[in-house]
Amino acid sequence: MVKVEGLRKKFIGQHGAVRAVDGIGFEVPEGGLFTLLGPSGCGKSTTLRCIAGLEKPEDGEISVGDHPVFSKKRGISVPPHKRGMGMVFQSYAIWPHMTVFENVAYPLRVAKKHSGKEIRDKVDKALELVKLTGLEDRPAPYLSGGQQQRLALARALVREPEVLLLDEPLSNLDAKLREHMRLELRELQRRIRVTTIYVTHDQMEALALSNVIAVMQDGRIVQVGPPREMYEKPNCKFVADFFGSTNFVEGKLTGQSAGQATVQTKQGIIRCSVPDGLVGDNILVSVRPENIDVLRVPGDADNVFEAKVEASAFLGEFLDCRMDVGGDELRVRVHPSLALRRGESVFVRFPPESCMIVAQ
Repeated sequence: MVKVEGLRKKFIGQHGAVRAVDGIGFEVPEGGLFTLLGPSGCGKSTTLRCIAGLEKPEDGEISVGDHPVFSKKRGISVPPHKRGMGMVFQSYAIWPHMTVFENVAYPLRVAKKHSGKEIRDKVDKALELVKLTGLEDRPAPYLSGGQQQRLALARALVREPEVLLLDEPLSNLDAKLREHMRLELRELQRRIRVTTIYVTHDQMEALALSNVIAVMQDGRIVQVGPPREMYEKPNCKFVADFFGSTNFVEGKLTGQSAGQATVQTKQGIIRCSVPDGLVGDNILVSVRPENIDVLRVPGDADNVFEAKVEASAFLGEFLDCRMDVGGDELRVRVHPSLALRRGESVFVRFPPESCMIVAQ
């Protein structure tokens, strides 16, 4: 298990001190994959570098299992090479003048603890894990982007680390290869059961890979939870908006009971789900484009409103529409077989179970 408590790190810039990490804490269970997700500059990579020992925090504690590797109170700061961690950087940082074999063997040779046979066996095992067997003698620059990413991963795994740290390792790959490598990386992590902390700004990566996601904003963690919960039950506007596309409708809370609520909006009354501990009357209702139903006739269901199609674009898997609903422009995604024309009048339905109240 990795445990982080009260971690703080600031940098001094031209305009004074900037708090990159502002008192965050979280736990990663043994064998789990924990993702730090957020926009550029939110502090996720700095957090990872603090865990690795590449940055020294001003305060806090970092433990691996029962052993602290950093503690401000106790004056502990274990050097990076003694923390039992492997790290893959965004740039891969492989040695261009070395072969595949020598790149992976390098950490073992530097450690000077292994015989030639042990190095050969460990490198062969690491290359087999990432499916690079047979490329041992190839110069590193002659590998494809996906193969270089695997090589960097093999080098991180060859020392059999207790913790694997991944700093946006797929960001340099094209879209198709990134999707393929996501699946391979998740399968590898499940197979070897190494505790992993993953950093990304890509919500699709986070949803596909993670056991638990922590969303960061301005150096702080704003919500932590499993992928489905983060997507379906965001606790604030920032989290709802960061995970894919969503529509926000302003309203006033008029009734609440047993996890259900009624909200008065300029479109009309919206019935929706409500999170525990909601405070305040003026709120936002979040409803995702793919959850909105488009109807030719209104019927007698709840949350049905008149709408006018302002624009539609065929995107293969779905029709992406902009609609005017009571003066608000909303995004709606429907099956491509539903032919909608610009200027057409229809009805939209917001399923109550798919409408979630979030704080403004």
